[in-house]
Amino acid sequence: MARLLLLFLAGLVAVGAVHGIFMDRLASKKLCADDECVYTISLARAQEDYNAPDCRFINVKKGQQIYVYSKLVKENEAGEFWAGSVYGDHQEDEMGTVGYFPSNLVAEQHVYQEATKEVPTTDIDFFCE
Repeated sequence: MARLLLLFLAGLVAVGAVHGIFMDRLASKKLCADDECVYTISLARAQEDYNAPDCRFINVKKGQQIYVYSKLVKENEAGEFWAGSVYGDHQEDEMGTVGYFPSNLVAEQHVYQEATKEVPTTDIDFFCE
């Protein structure tokens, strides 16, 4: 699902069909389960609410499940952020919302694959519609 989303966004940006903005990068590298960063790393549960400060991030409510796709490599004094999809009590309302959130906000419930591949981030990782 994540791979399709990234390919879709990359294609739309390339042809100019999506109007948006490339935001500042939160990190220059990320940890993934595979070289293409498309496989789910883990399933986590939010331990508290989080209000997204801008379009790179996702709103999270305590108790929501989040599928984690990548973990940004912390740089300097920056916070540690992960990328994932939020799923709420009403999946049809929340399903597919992808963005960043603070890693200390969640507790990993199940690790599917270890995030051992370090790959560079790209502009599309921080694109906002």
